[in-house]
Amino acid sequence: MSDTTTQRRTIPADLDHVVFAGPVLADAIDAVERLTGVRAAPGGKHPTGTANALIAFTIDGERVPHYLEVIGPDPEGERAAGEIDTFAIKHRSGPAVATFAIHPSDIVATAQRAADAGVDLGEILPLSRRTPSGELLEWRLTRGERRDPDPAIPFLIDWGTTAQPGLGDIPTLELLAVRVEHPDASALTEKYALLGVETEVVQADAFALVLTVAGPEGPVELR
Repeated sequence: MSDTTTQRRTIPADLDHVVFAGPVLADAIDAVERLTGVRAAPGGKHPTGTANALIAFTIDGERVPHYLEVIGPDPEGERAAGEIDTFAIKHRSGPAVATFAIHPSDIVATAQRAADAGVDLGEILPLSRRTPSGELLEWRLTRGERRDPDPAIPFLIDWGTTAQPGLGDIPTLELLAVRVEHPDASALTEKYALLGVETEVVQADAFALVLTVAGPEGPVELR
């Protein structure tokens, strides 16, 4: 088995998107572009006071329902970074990979199975964003105060009838590998098994979600 094949087997099959969050949206977009050579396309605004920009992922050059969400405070909004809880933006001094989302076939059953095993993903709640063209996109996801605060635990998302953004007309990066660094790799691996997440988990002093991607600048790590 080639190293490339082994790397790509670390990409969770149910991966929906990876979140790259920062206290200033423009700075987060610039950081991704400096590293990868690809600039994220405007995504839209959320009622939570955030806005985002998107880059689709490809695997072996083919479009897949995975993407990178670059998110920060809405630059035209009224809420400052210090007021935004989403993805711990109010605690961030700079942009970084924050967490990820998976799209299981049954969001309700997956959330219940995790809860029964002691992994609380929060409530399944609606959310939306308005695209630059004015289109309203709506979906459901797990969130809320009781959600496991560990950023290594993904949230669940269900797009319903909304088109998955990773398949839209946006710039692309080739996704080569995913790695999760964590202070309790063994326990995290057990939780991932509950959620059907298969990826590389390594013991480390602190959490980091590390993507190996390739764009005009060649292969780089985004963390």
